[in-house]
Amino acid sequence: MRTLPALSAIVIFMAACSGSEHKTNTENIAVIEKYIKAVEEKDTKTMSDLLADNYIGYGPSFTDSTNKEEAIANWKNVAENLYDKIDYRRTVNITAKVTDGPHPGDYVSDWASLKITYKDGRGPVYLNMNAVYRIENGKITLSRTFYNEADVLRQLGYEFMAAE
Repeated sequence: MRTLPALSAIVIFMAACSGSEHKTNTENIAVIEKYIKAVEEKDTKTMSDLLADNYIGYGPSFTDSTNKEEAIANWKNVAENLYDKIDYRRTVNITAKVTDGPHPGDYVSDWASLKITYKDGRGPVYLNMNAVYRIENGKITLSRTFYNEADVLRQLGYEFMAAE
């Protein structure tokens, strides 16, 4: 009979821990959903509010990186001069806690299908994208974005030729 109170305490502790983890996951997904909505609406103010001051973004190319100031300036340029509309046609978010490696923390991975139309009438362009975000205190501190740049360029009419 003594094991019943001990077992009950363990179950309650595990439920409390998983409940707080679930709350963190739900809050982190909400941050990303708000960020995606801001991207669709070309709302750089909200995007800026959701990026931490020490934000760093990588991708899609291997050598691409940006900080918060550069990322917001780029999005303002894109919103004003390039994209007519960004439509997240489908998005799925999952969470993970990374405990080792160079960038531990709480992450949200967003798998999305996008349709982008351009102000100059080109496109539309369709792409599958994966963006992985690290969230700390309700802010995005790191992102890594993956999509097929060559396919986007092909859809815009570019042709690739081998170097001689």
